Amino acid sequence: MKSQRPVIEDDEHRVLKFRPRTQAKPPGREARQNDVRPEPNDLSRYERSREEPDEFRHRMLANMAAFAFTVALTAIGIWLAMSIADLRKTQDCVLMGRRDCAHISSPRS
Repeated sequence: MKSQRPVIEDDEHRVLKFRPRTQAKPPGREARQNDVRPEPNDLSRYERSREEPDEFRHRMLANMAAFAFTVALTAIGIWLAMSIADLRKTQDCVLMGRRDCAHISSPRS
């Protein structure tokens, strides 16, 4: 049996030379002599003065609201997972051809 090899032409394989960037600006912009760079953004604009009191009450309320939201989201996720598992179990039972799949609760007398 003859082995088939792809035909490789020299045009397909080229070695490109790496040219490091030497210009500080993109080639489309001309360098100006009075080009002033803006100062880097610092975090001083977000600082509060020491004279303003911390709002501990507001912070605690926000933390409690975030905690309540997290607990509610977790409870909803657990309920949803349990409902999907129960639905899957009932569906598997029905697909096996059984007739007593539905869980019927009877009131106690």
